[in-house]
Amino acid sequence: MPESSSTPLGTIIQPSGQLNVATVPSLQQQLVEALSAHSCSSLSIDMSQVEALDSAGLMLLVSTLTLAQQLGKRFTLFGVSPSIRIIFELTQLDRVFNIQDSQIQSLPQVAAA
Repeated sequence: MPESSSTPLGTIIQPSGQLNVATVPSLQQQLVEALSAHSCSSLSIDMSQVEALDSAGLMLLVSTLTLAQQLGKRFTLFGVSPSIRIIFELTQLDRVFNIQDSQIQSLPQVAAA
């Protein structure tokens, strides 16, 4: 299960391992719940522990971005490794997503169970 933390400025979720057809359903539920929370104004995904990303994982991120836009909330990816970043570049999704090099400095990292 991905780690999750909430700050006054937003929610950070840190998936790890592979984002593929096997892992997408549980992560999707967590992302939808986080975005649907009234207290969530922005959602950031810490991709630093993601080792692989397939089409199901990409579709999950696209659908999460769409939901965030519909709800008027900010959605950011950060910590994307070079091997994962190339997937975004090849699909030209790097032009669609807000991808930061590192965690936004104003959001403190808070560990949550």
